Amino acid sequence: MNQQHLSGYVPTPPAARMENHGSSMVKIAMQSGQDVFARTGSMIAYEGFVQYEPNPPAVRQMASQWLTGEGAPLMKCSGDGLLYLADYGADVVCIHLNGDSLSVNGTNLLAFDAHLQWGVQRVKGMAKFAGQGLFNVGISGTGWVALTSRGTPVVVDCGRGEDETYVDPDALVAWSTHLKMKGKRSFKASSMIGRGSGEAYQLGFSGQGFVVVQPSEDSTDRLRARG
Repeated sequence: MNQQHLSGYVPTPPAARMENHGSSMVKIAMQSGQDVFARTGSMIAYEGFVQYEPNPPAVRQMASQWLTGEGAPLMKCSGDGLLYLADYGADVVCIHLNGDSLSVNGTNLLAFDAHLQWGVQRVKGMAKFAGQGLFNVGISGTGWVALTSRGTPVVVDCGRGEDETYVDPDALVAWSTHLKMKGKRSFKASSMIGRGSGEAYQLGFSGQGFVVVQPSEDSTDRLRARG
């Protein structure tokens, strides 16, 4: 077999703890004592010695808060080697937190360093605009996080100007939690903004931080309160 045609797909030596291999895959440099939480079922390949623990104790403690009725969709990965993760061909974004905090739509969370602080949180101020509660996963500390996006996302730096950044909540992937956030209704634009049949609403962000937005609007798979 002529392998020259395959040379462009060969993985490069790791340059960071988490990094992209192509647009739809994350490569994680695993080391003993540096575990990773990853979406259950997201492992597609690994090199070396990597072990998996589904529904570990740290995740079971959060299970009662996850509120999806499906259990906690995370596994703990540990060992030495290279770990490759993907989620049905979705685009992957790797973010390094440096003492920062991030609020992530749970369905867009692919992996994160296990030493980071995390928990399920209600997004404040959302219910009166969306008509129901919205739950995200809050992650903070110093380490790596890998997110997925339905299509190539845009990462908006909200600190570049004085204008606020407005986002359709159904296209929102993640945001820096110290950003100021407010809701806005657009009565006249309800037929043009968003996919809902009712009045349109957006979330406005301002301050120092960033917002990750995907080119897809779907609210059916978010972590929402049941009952």
